[in-house]
Amino acid sequence: MIEITVCNYSDPAHREAIASLINAYIDDEMGGGVLLSQEEQQRMIDGLSAHPKSIVLLACDADVFVGMLTAFENFSTFTAQPMINIHDVFVLNDWRGKGVGRKLMNAIIAEAGKRKCSRITLEVRKDNVKAQNLYQSLGFDEAGHGMFYWRKYLTNTV
Repeated sequence: MIEITVCNYSDPAHREAIASLINAYIDDEMGGGVLLSQEEQQRMIDGLSAHPKSIVLLACDADVFVGMLTAFENFSTFTAQPMINIHDVFVLNDWRGKGVGRKLMNAIIAEAGKRKCSRITLEVRKDNVKAQNLYQSLGFDEAGHGMFYWRKYLTNTV
């Protein structure tokens, strides 16, 4: 049975789960990045732990961590209320199609309700139709006008 838990950064098993799941996500066809080194993993986990508004949910099946959701509480100037932005949702291949992603999403929706958030936002790749179908089934839809996702990389200061 899949259980969803809020990450406890002082639990070594949770820290290991975050590191291994994020590298599995990066290595996935939807991730498309370069795996994090041990040092980068620790910096990422420490950064999440230190961030006052981070939310990391872990999905566990028996003793195996099989998925995670990373989100951040922010503030909407348009609604004058808190909001949550989902940054990552990832489920290991062998557990896809078994409701893990839905459980993670339902848990963040419940958390947003507890925090009296006005909305939840997320970005999804155009070619990730399975994720889009999940999000639509939970009441998410495209934000009003078409939006671009832009970024600018800054010089690494670490």
